[in-house]
Order: sequence, then structure tokens, then C-alpha cells
Amino acid sequence: MRSDTVTKPCQKMKEAMFTAEVGDDVFEEDPTVNELQSYAAKYFGKEAALYCSSGTQTNQIAINIHVTPGGEVICHEESHIYKYEGAGIARNSGASVRLLSGNRGRISLMDIKKWINPKDDVHYPLTQLVSLEDTTNRGGGALYDFEEIKKIRSFTNEMGLPLHLDGARAMNGIAARNMDPKTYASQFDSISICLSKGLGAPIGSLLIGSKDFIYKARRVRKVFGGGMRQVGFMAAAGKYALENNVLKLNIDRDKALKIEKQLQDIDWVEYIYPVETNIVIFVLKEKEKRDLLIQKLEEKEILTIPFGEGMIRMVTHLDLSFEMIDFVCKELKKLTF
Repeated sequence: MRSDTVTKPCQKMKEAMFTAEVGDDVFEEDPTVNELQSYAAKYFGKEAALYCSSGTQTNQIAINIHVTPGGEVICHEESHIYKYEGAGIARNSGASVRLLSGNRGRISLMDIKKWINPKDDVHYPLTQLVSLEDTTNRGGGALYDFEEIKKIRSFTNEMGLPLHLDGARAMNGIAARNMDPKTYASQFDSISICLSKGLGAPIGSLLIGSKDFIYKARRVRKVFGGGMRQVGFMAAAGKYALENNVLKLNIDRDKALKIEKQLQDIDWVEYIYPVETNIVIFVLKEKEKRDLLIQKLEEKEILTIPFGEGMIRMVTHLDLSFEMIDFVCKELKKLTF
């Protein structure tokens, strides 16, 4: 339960991988990669897509295209692009970051408006990109209000700024909202979609946008060392995931809700982030006992992640059965300090 990145290919996904037709993707000659990219672009109502090795790579490629050295990216202070991508914004693109606070990893239109730097003042970097993360990792799988996203989109259009989505778990959010992916994607200039979390593929993320954007992205991917050859075996897994596993994401939410309900009845829990998708974050009353609890759970083969002072994260996914979730709930109920 450490993460939804631990999912493994099912037998049918493996069969799709084993039978995939492959070619050299750097020459754009891998038919399975091309098929996945075309499928993903149509799925989200965009012109083109690019298959990459990871979500960090797709995010960093997008940022590199949207900003110039000395420019500035607006994002949440706990966003993945800032906190977990090895200072990639600075290292890869030479840009600065304007970090905003916000409820559970979400930034508001009001705060974005406050921090658009004046173009005619040489003391400030030029604001060149706004990036949202939906759902939010550090926020416990929280969802943006789609109406707020639309307002942010309207403002960035007005200001001539691109809007990027770090959609590592966007599919969980789309499923939870029961929303048309095209409607959701229409609000963003570029989208990063991870295939190897809740969707269950072993590797890969997609960068999605306009034809011109993806043309540029292919070059940046090469510069970043991300060109891949006969990668259709992996792309086949990604296509299988998009075609077969999206509807299972709400089942993962039901599993998370079950754990949340159990935690609500435990007296050593101080607070639980309200569950909206597949992430459960809770805070202990005695924060110094966090590592002890993690150890006790590990002794029962329940693996979790420390997520801050007194905080623990659990993530549900398609490889966890409801029987496993019942076992987790039972062990949580039995634990005492």
C-alpha cells in the first residue's frame, strides 16, 4: 500500500505485450507506439501525443517547451514538479518557480492573479507557465473543482499563459467525476498522463497537446536522452491499460473509502484527509510514534509511507483485493500504542 506504482501487469496485459508489433520509435516507426499515441490523443480530444518513460520526463519536457531560461513557473509549494523531480525546473530549463500555498495541494485563481509578475519591471522573472496537479499527491488525492479549473483556464488565456496539467493521477479524478476526458482535457495546453500507477502498466507516461507542441516535445525528449527504440512492447501495455482499466479506478476509491471509515473509529488517529480518490493520508495524535506504527504494520506485511510529521500515506490500486483491504482494516483496528 506504499504506492499505486507497485502494480504489475495482468495476464491479458502481458499477452498484449508479447504479441505487440514493434519498430524503431526514434524513427517514428514503431506501429504500437504510434497506435497508442494516436489513441491517447483522440481519447483526450487533442491533436497529438508522445510516449515517454516517466511522468517526470513528460512534465520536464512540457516545462522546457513552455518556458525560457529566466522565466517563472507558478505551481503549488508541494507539487510534484517542484518537490519530487530533482530540481528539474532549474536544472533542465533554467527557470525559477513561484510557489503558492493552497488547500490540499490546490492553487486558486485568486492566488495566481496575485503572483503574475509585471512584464515591464526588469527586477522580476517573466511569468511563463501555470501548472496544476490533479489529483494532488501531497493533498491526499484531492480533486480540483472543475469550475475553478475553467476559471484558471480563462485567466491564463487572457494573460497569454499556457496551462499545464501534471496528471499523474488525472485518470482517477476523471473517473471519480464521471467526466468526459475530452471535456476535462480541453482546459489544458499540455497534459502529462501516467500509465504505470492506477492504470497498471509497468512503465510509461504520455505527453498530450497540439501537433506543434508534440513536434517540439519529440526533440526535447531526444535531448533529455529519452529516445527509445523497440518500445512497442511497453506501449502495448499502456494501450491495454487505457482501454481496460480506467473504470476500475473507482473501485480503488471504494477501497480507500473503506480504510477511511475504519480509521475514523480508531482513537489514536487525530485526523484523516477526506478521501476523494485512491489515497489515504492520516495523522497520528502522538506524532512521534509514526515510525513505530509503520514498523508494526510492516510486521503484518502492510507497507506504508511516512508522509510528514506524524503522517502516513496509503494508496489503493487494482492489485489490492477487497479481502486484502479487510485484512488491513482488521489489523489497524487491533493496533494499540
